[in-house]
Amino acid sequence: MAAEKPAPVRVLYCGVCGLPAEYCEFGHDFERCKPWLRAHAPGVYPEDLLASSSSGGVAGDKDVDKVGERLQGVGISAADGPSSAGDASGSKQGEVKRLPGGKIKKKDKQEVVIEKIVRNKRKCVTVVKGLELFGVKLSDASKKLGKKFATGASVVKGPTEKEQIDVQGDISYDIVEFITDTWPDVPESAIFFIEDGRKVAAS
Repeated sequence: MAAEKPAPVRVLYCGVCGLPAEYCEFGHDFERCKPWLRAHAPGVYPEDLLASSSSGGVAGDKDVDKVGERLQGVGISAADGPSSAGDASGSKQGEVKRLPGGKIKKKDKQEVVIEKIVRNKRKCVTVVKGLELFGVKLSDASKKLGKKFATGASVVKGPTEKEQIDVQGDISYDIVEFITDTWPDVPESAIFFIEDGRKVAAS
């Protein structure tokens, strides 16, 4: 017997700007959308945001700032808890970049991650990720690693579509010293190993 098909998700589109109701604030004229949102989508935005007018003044600007702060702490969908979103925006404000449409992009931490992967129970590959964050050209780095350890090394795309260096063999025993000597901009404190699924500092 075939499984039941899930019901399609219904999206409420704004009658003024044509965007989904929760994206009206990113449209070209949010003020014109407010009366429609009050009438047709009262639960999408806080009441004080929809009530604030563009008549302006200092008090109006302050209201807008307050509402903006509240919206940063509130997720668009009900599944995002307001507390978790609020904590993230407060603690990681420096590491977060806002994209159009309200999406958030986190900046990559400057760190080098080294992982040893065993394939076919015998073949071992050492994966080096993150050198490019320190201004190191990965193609040059792979050549130097291959020459130093007399093995094959290549730049490949990893599971997350980010480039990484795959070095044939287990070279984790003295790769840290080689990295810090060859590229002084990479501190030993920024190098980590993946051991049993956990990130462990090299220093």
